[in-house]
Amino acid sequence: MPAPRRSRLLADISPLREHADFRRLWFGNAVSYIGQQMTAMAVALQVYAITGSSFYVGLVGLCSLVPLIVFGLYGGAVADAVDRRRLGLVTASGATVLSAALAVVAIADVHKVWPLYAIVALQAVCFAMNSPARSSMIPRLLPPERLPAANALASLAGGVGQMAGPMLGGVFVGFWGYQAAYLIDVAAFTASLYAMWRLPAMLPGEPGADPAAVRRRPSVLEGLRYLGARPNLRTTFVSDLAAMVLAQPRVLFPAVAGLWFGGDTRTVGLLAAAPATGALLGSVFSGWLGRVHRQGFAVLVAVGSWGAAVAVFGLTRNLLLGLFFLAVAGCADTVSMVFRNTMLQSAAPDDMRGRLQGVFLVVVVGGPRLGDFLAGSASDLFSPTAAVVGGGIACIVAITVIGLFQRGFLHYDARDPIA
Repeated sequence: MPAPRRSRLLADISPLREHADFRRLWFGNAVSYIGQQMTAMAVALQVYAITGSSFYVGLVGLCSLVPLIVFGLYGGAVADAVDRRRLGLVTASGATVLSAALAVVAIADVHKVWPLYAIVALQAVCFAMNSPARSSMIPRLLPPERLPAANALASLAGGVGQMAGPMLGGVFVGFWGYQAAYLIDVAAFTASLYAMWRLPAMLPGEPGADPAAVRRRPSVLEGLRYLGARPNLRTTFVSDLAAMVLAQPRVLFPAVAGLWFGGDTRTVGLLAAAPATGALLGSVFSGWLGRVHRQGFAVLVAVGSWGAAVAVFGLTRNLLLGLFFLAVAGCADTVSMVFRNTMLQSAAPDDMRGRLQGVFLVVVVGGPRLGDFLAGSASDLFSPTAAVVGGGIACIVAITVIGLFQRGFLHYDARDPIA
């Protein structure tokens, strides 16, 4: 009997229902991510309270960006050389200790920002080392056909964390001080630590692989050379950069909120929340993703949809319509992310997954920042409308050219994954 329409539309929870290790890891990551977002909000509020300057708040992001990019690549190589479970435990434990250090700084009422910057930078190092290891564990815990559902569930947890974490952080800081948010983050990390503690050893290498090959020390350059020779995997990154660099409107939200919609800071908040809301809805109604086999084609369509939604957003002057198209863009981004990550996990050999996940982290972190710079520059040279609409059109053109020249990616079939 066919599944009810509702169950086919809603997120597929079979990875959670059928695989206990994945269920514990997903729940632990979801809880700890909410705690991390609470901490990020608390740090921003604390820095502003000390300095009264938005510039110094912006430096918090810079302190985390550089370690994420540098150690994202290095962390991927380490994840391909050691027991990923142990690496995950060590780095998550380090992040837990650093959250406790933030609580100590808050309790001691230290009115200096440099300890906060230093701790945030070290937390970024832990995250950059932890993320490739954690992501490359997933294909070892689930069969290939469950990977799209697992990645959609990861996106769902991330969306909830991005929406609930900052809100809860502001509430806890307001009632009980900065240390309350940091100490709750410490407690939240225990869920992730427990989940990884229960996992079996995660030495890299497919079953039956040459032990000598697995034991050799992987290098970042080796991973980049591998990626350069694999057109389908390489195109997953190029397509994401087409969206995030060419059509990234978020830096213009403060300007367009007043110019286009006659709004204020509350309007800026709505514009910023709309893509996240769309991404969350895309994850909730992701049950159909597991039935898509032409995943490369799906990525191209999703990225093109992102560009089209951004371009139409740039043409509308009605706030509700603008929020709708930003939500559509966020939903398209979720679809693209699910299939790109699934292709990385299924088409790459196990001893390369850590390094590819490291590159994935760098692209996800660095691409939007470069897009912010490009959109801001285009807005100053021309106008916000030209920057947003032109960026969306450029994204559509770029992804069309990618599809025309990367025919293998266009015809990529998840039932026969070829890197």
